[in-house]
Amino acid sequence: MSKKQFKTESKKLLDLMINSIYTNKDIFLRELISNSSDALDKLLFISLTDKNIDVEKDELKIHVDIDKESRTITVTDNGIGMDKKELEDNLGTIGQSGSLLFKEENSDNKDIDIIGQFGVGFYSAFMVADKIEVVSRKYGEKEAYKWVSSGASGYEIKEEDDAPWGTKITLFLKENTDEFSYDKYLEDYEIEGIIKKYSNYITYPIIMKKEESRLKEGSKDEYETVVEEETINSMIPLWKKNITKDTEEEFNGFYTDNFHDYEKPQKIFKNNIEGKINYTSLLFIPSHAPYDYYQKDYEKGLALYSNGVLIMDKCSDLLPDYFNFVKGLVDSPDVSLNISREILQKDAQISAIAKSVEGKIEKELKTMLEKDREEYIKFFKNFGTNLKFGIYNSFGMNKDKLQDLIMFYSSKEEKLITLKEYVDNKKDDQNKIYYATGESIDKIKMLPQLESFKEKDIDVLFFDDYIDEFTVSVLREYESLEFTNIANEDVSLSSEEDKKKIEKENTDAKDLLESMKEALSGKVTDVKFTDRLTNHPVCLTTKGNVSTNMEKIINAMPTDESVKSETVLEINVNHDIAKKLKDVFETNKDELKSYATILYEEARLIEGLGAEDPATLSKLVCELISK
Repeated sequence: MSKKQFKTESKKLLDLMINSIYTNKDIFLRELISNSSDALDKLLFISLTDKNIDVEKDELKIHVDIDKESRTITVTDNGIGMDKKELEDNLGTIGQSGSLLFKEENSDNKDIDIIGQFGVGFYSAFMVADKIEVVSRKYGEKEAYKWVSSGASGYEIKEEDDAPWGTKITLFLKENTDEFSYDKYLEDYEIEGIIKKYSNYITYPIIMKKEESRLKEGSKDEYETVVEEETINSMIPLWKKNITKDTEEEFNGFYTDNFHDYEKPQKIFKNNIEGKINYTSLLFIPSHAPYDYYQKDYEKGLALYSNGVLIMDKCSDLLPDYFNFVKGLVDSPDVSLNISREILQKDAQISAIAKSVEGKIEKELKTMLEKDREEYIKFFKNFGTNLKFGIYNSFGMNKDKLQDLIMFYSSKEEKLITLKEYVDNKKDDQNKIYYATGESIDKIKMLPQLESFKEKDIDVLFFDDYIDEFTVSVLREYESLEFTNIANEDVSLSSEEDKKKIEKENTDAKDLLESMKEALSGKVTDVKFTDRLTNHPVCLTTKGNVSTNMEKIINAMPTDESVKSETVLEINVNHDIAKKLKDVFETNKDELKSYATILYEEARLIEGLGAEDPATLSKLVCELISK
């Protein structure tokens, strides 16, 4: 029979498909297997209503065979098959989908899960093959036909003798190029890997022949090659099973194998959603942060399946950034895919699934927090920073979702607590949420500003994570209580009477304090006496929104941004050092400069900022000691 030509539009589409639409050559096998699965589904579905069709599901199979000598890959199924007209319609016109037509004709039956809908997946095989042969015989008919094409040049259809029902597709692989070795598709392990990755949950057996060298029976040193058939795919998706004590090990194994972790996950949860959107999700919270979690090239995302066929390894649209630690998958028949089924379209369905998945994760974390505190704290130590960053990075837009999931160390409880717990246990007359910042819990405990809070039994949250203060700067308040840094100059727990006393002390010592400020050459905004300290002689406080901790963090970042906090040196009015400064001011104003410098550097050291001029500090201390 003479060669037939594709339509002009089809030629253009075929060229586009081979060179542009598909970005991953491996998926050709996924497309062919999906088509075979559709053919088996059609035959099985029709057999339920047509008594002339006598097939059982366990008879239906897909075979994948490799012939290295002829450099061919063959995909065979015993599904519904195609007659001459269907070969012409489905393969002669690119974009015509027999699967889609079948689905539309049986739209009332919700049990039909047809994978192929675009009618173009078959042609992805031309990415790896320069010639394709399709032999097909429709179930119940005697005639078989062969469709042959070498691509855009056209195709032929002719009768074929003695072919079983079903469809057999043979790919003649392209020759290797400098850019790509097509020989890799002739290796059993390569094809097996592709099948397990993309088509592991096709509901029919995918069978490959495996050669194995065995010792001949009765022989001690003579071997023979035995060819056996092996089912490659598992067929039943794990997410179709329930999580029980009996299946827990299986779920753990699935996680470690698929997400390349050496430890089992901390938490597993599965959801089946039916309604306006339909999907199943299987999600895992790792027991530790991945090794590349804080690297720029870390990729978030859930594996996306459509009816058990892998579409994307990591679909980032299904996870918000603040839940990027979650691993797992979503399987949905409803996702709108593009023509190559490689990337999902941005549409309302995907957004709805993502919103639902986000809600499920949030609910699971809240349940863990309420019912298994120890496990939640373990989780929070691994990924709590990400939740805080989610609040900060969204300028507070996500605070309602996340603020009750974050935790901070409590000075009173000496453990991590939530903001809700802090508020519930605060003093009745307390109208602020107090916090202190530092490099570590131990260093924050040494802050002089904590003394008055301890005396009055007021809880202070410790911010030892770099993101903490930035997070609450976005939150601003929680349950109408403003977040307040105890190192802020305006913070005072004194009575009105005590405030007036300290104000008078500063007025009376105005000249002394001004001299110390001048001695520090603009390093501080102000110097004053304070009654907020008990045992410590000095501390640093700040004016405005930029604390010394923020200054340190921002200036340490690899950017050109630089900030300076407005620092105040506060001197304990009840400490002996206050009397000493007054005496020195009266007797030796030059020596006052040395005292000012030493006290300022001491305050910086207590704050964890480090001495600005260690050499000068050492010199002045030695001079004073030697007197």
